[in-house]
Parts: sequence; structure tokens; C-alpha cells
Amino acid sequence: MKATESSVRGRFRRRLSDVSYFSARRSNGCIVFRRVAAGQVKRGSRWARGIGGLAAACLFLVPLALMVLGSLRPVGLPPPRGLDLSAGVSAASYAQVSDSIDFARYSLNSLMVAALTVPLSVLFASWAGFAISRMSRKGAGALISISVAALMVPVTALLVGRFSVFKMLGVIDTWVPLVAFALIGMSPIYVLIYAWAFSRIPAELVDAARLEGLGTLGIWRRVGMPLVRPVTAGVATMAFVLSWGDFTSPLIYLFNERIYTLPLGLRELASLPSPMTPTMLAGAVMATLPVLIAMVVGQRWAVSRAR
Repeated sequence: MKATESSVRGRFRRRLSDVSYFSARRSNGCIVFRRVAAGQVKRGSRWARGIGGLAAACLFLVPLALMVLGSLRPVGLPPPRGLDLSAGVSAASYAQVSDSIDFARYSLNSLMVAALTVPLSVLFASWAGFAISRMSRKGAGALISISVAALMVPVTALLVGRFSVFKMLGVIDTWVPLVAFALIGMSPIYVLIYAWAFSRIPAELVDAARLEGLGTLGIWRRVGMPLVRPVTAGVATMAFVLSWGDFTSPLIYLFNERIYTLPLGLRELASLPSPMTPTMLAGAVMATLPVLIAMVVGQRWAVSRAR
């Protein structure tokens, strides 16, 4: 007899950390699982990861700092060559961004495209990853090899073929080509990440769910997805960053200025004369803020779910 939804959730809704801290050893021909408490993780490894992450973050913070400092220079001055604010600080360039381009409309267009792209990317990537994790070793290995090979294909080699297909379908100059890639998981790397995460779920847990009467989609929804919520947060954040900053696809498929996304709008700032460089950098700073907010929120949500 099938169990009720409440009983299934009470039995199977655990956090990813509960699965992540399983260790396995073979004893008398059997595999024995042992749960390792979070406190047993060596603190030295945490310090090492923290220092490495801080060093990597500094490499990305330097260009951001130069961009912010350049946007704060008075209009008419070239960008600084270092951390120099001797010429004064002015926020006038931020006000000129809205005067130069329709920043609000372009930002709204990018937000609407991301709102469609991110959920579809998570849905289809998780479906494909869950299917790979449930396949035999041989079949899963073949699909993983195909995914890795797909990552090696240059995107520019597919542009002509994609444009021809979308033109044949009559969806050029719409947002359909920008969202269509989410139907294949946005990127093969997202599928591989989900496949790795789902493969860490103990097979005994999946077998127990089948005994409770759950089908494949039920196991994916009630068992798999709750256990990989931190992975979902990471994939959603990466999909948002990729969609928000995509410049090539809108440049090829969009011709109507009213549906331009933000990267195309910022291209108009790049055509300003050299003395307006602080305005161009101010637009770049304003376009970067949503990405930083999404990454901070996604990281905090992933860490809170993993504890």
C-alpha cells in the first residue's frame, strides 16, 4: 500500500549533509555505511580551503575594485591606473548612465529572461542528472563521455546552425532563442554536477522509496531534490550569472531595441567618447551588482541547507 505524502517526507527528507558525511567500508564482503559527524571533519582542512578561497577571491576582487574606483572619478577624466583617488570622488557618472541608455528597461528584460531560464535549467539538468545516476555503470559512463565531449565543442562552431534553426522556426528577434538553451540544461556541466550529487545518495534509500510505492519522478521530487538542495542553489546561481551576462546570444538573435538585454545596452556606453569612461564603468558596476547579490544569496542558502 502506498504511503501518504507526510510519511514519505518524514522518512526521506534529510539534508545533503547527512548524505555527504556517509563513509563506506567493506567488511566480510558487505559494504557498511557509517555516518560521520560534522565535528569530526579536520579543522586544518577547513583552514586550508578558507585560505585558498581567499587567495582566489583576491584575484577577482582587484578588477572589481579598479572598476568601482574608475566609476567614482569625475566625468572627463581617464580611468585610474591604480588605486588612486587623488582627483576626487564623484557619483555623477551613475546619474549619467540612465541619461545615456534606457538602463531600467534593459535590466528588466534581462531579469525576465533569467526568470525563465533559471528554473528551466534546474529542472532539465536535474532530470538528466538523476537519470544518469540511476543508469548502469556502462550506460552512465557513455553519457558522461558524450557530455564531456559536448563541453569541448566551441560555441562559435554552432552559431550558424542555431541561427538557421531559429530562423526556420520564425523565433528570431524574440527571447525564445535565449531561453531555448535551458531546455537542455543550459550547459552539460550542470547535468554532470547533478549526476555526481545524485550518485552520492545511498542506493538503499532509493530502494526503500520504491518499496513505499514511489515511482521515478516521485523519488526525484521527494527524495533526490530535497537531498541536493545546496547543489540546486549552486546550479541556479551559475545559470543566473550565465543568463544575466550573456552577450553573444542577444547580439545574434535580437534586433528590436525594446527587447535588448542589459549586455547589449551596455554596448552603447562603450561607444561613448573617451572622457566618458567613468560613465561606462558606472554602468558596468550597476550591471555587476545583481550578480554579486545572487552569488551571496545562493551561497548563504546553500550553506544553511548543508548544515
